Amino acid sequence: MAEQDPVEISGQAIARADVLGLAGSGNAVILNDCVLEEADLSGLDLQRWEFRNCRMTSVNLRAADLEGAKFDGCRGPFANFAGANLAEVEFRNCDFNNAAFLEAKMNDTRFTGCKLTGANLTRIASLGLSFKETILAQARLPALSFRKSRIERVDFGMADLSKCDFRDAVFDSCSLRDAGLVDARFDGADLRGADLGGLKLIDARKFKGATISRQQAGDMLAELGLKVR
Repeated sequence: MAEQDPVEISGQAIARADVLGLAGSGNAVILNDCVLEEADLSGLDLQRWEFRNCRMTSVNLRAADLEGAKFDGCRGPFANFAGANLAEVEFRNCDFNNAAFLEAKMNDTRFTGCKLTGANLTRIASLGLSFKETILAQARLPALSFRKSRIERVDFGMADLSKCDFRDAVFDSCSLRDAGLVDARFDGADLRGADLGGLKLIDARKFKGATISRQQAGDMLAELGLKVR
């Protein structure tokens, strides 16, 4: 059977009724510059759909099947992806501040150039999840594994990173400033490319087994009024 051309929709306001006829049809669907604000798309089959420059404020995608979908340039603060299947989904240059990803399936999900300030990624399935050039300030990411990852230009400032696994990870131009690091593991991690601002010497044990720079060590010792020469 010949592969069908994708269904492409541009510049329209999209509601659940508009999607039902296409969801699960097997057709590739591309939404360009569409408005999905507060749309209820929960539980729908949207595998491999593409969302380009769409407005998605408070869109409800709870428990939707979005495997293999692509989001490019979308703006969706307070979007709800709780319980959704986001396996192999690619997010590029998107703003999903304060979005809920609670208990979502995010195996091999990729975020590049995104803003996820305040997002909730609690209890997600995260094998192969990656972030690059992404803001995760004040986000909740407890117990995620970044083991052996190269983490590039990611801002974890004030994020909840409790029980995260950063063993053998390499930080490149990242920020851990004022992040919550209770029971996080850093054995073998290279933290020389991380901003550890707000870290006090008494908290240094959190990074046991990690490599830091002389400058970072000096900043911590400065808390005691000591100088490293």
